[in-house]
Amino acid sequence: MAIYIKSKREIDKIREAGKIVAKTFKLIEKEIKPGISLKEIEKICADFIYSQKAYPAFLGYKGFPSAICISLNEEVVHGIPDDRILKEGDVVKIDIGVKKDGYYADGAKTFICKKVPNQIKKLIEVTEKALYLGIEEAYENNPLLAISKKIQNYVEKNGFFIVRELCGHGVGLQLHEDPIIPNYYSPQMNGLILKAGMTLAIEPMVNLGTEKVVTKKNGWTVVTADSSCSAHFEHTILVGKKRAEILTLNE
Repeated sequence: MAIYIKSKREIDKIREAGKIVAKTFKLIEKEIKPGISLKEIEKICADFIYSQKAYPAFLGYKGFPSAICISLNEEVVHGIPDDRILKEGDVVKIDIGVKKDGYYADGAKTFICKKVPNQIKKLIEVTEKALYLGIEEAYENNPLLAISKKIQNYVEKNGFFIVRELCGHGVGLQLHEDPIIPNYYSPQMNGLILKAGMTLAIEPMVNLGTEKVVTKKNGWTVVTADSSCSAHFEHTILVGKKRAEILTLNE
């Protein structure tokens, strides 16, 4: 496993990419409403990323056909934007990667289109809170799996299900780097110790009804096995001496 400790210059470049991710989310949040198509959302995001002299990192990655991922309702991740139109009650997960001057940042956020049932609202709130609880564990000399354990404990305490087939990851010099960051814990897992200067993409994916997922025929989009709703949040963070810095947070 190759673990990358970034230099100050590299961190500054990753931070620049992270700011663009954050600004893209800020731009798009007011557009999540009934009547807009997924393709329109993708175009707004891509146009803004290009305007920042940056590149949508997912476009063409291992053949992925779109600039961003948009996953609706039972879709967990890797949804491909198409001509579907948002309607009231949709749960909209948007995942954005940015490449700026050769450096990468990655983030995801779950939006609701108008109103959703209270159970779905709680699913989204718990998933976002789990992300921030995991980030609190991202400091030097703490075990990587402290992140995983904190996320799992909070999600399961609230009665929801962690997706185990998909994980967070290192990010910065590449879109996906070592280490893998699971959102669940087992004593048999890798005992990696965190070091200051690591940049990580922490991303809990949480389902309403089951941990099981399947991949659609398009080869990309992952959905819940029981067609129940899913939520997803992600930040790119910098491991610090005492605490993490979130690099994809809107200021």
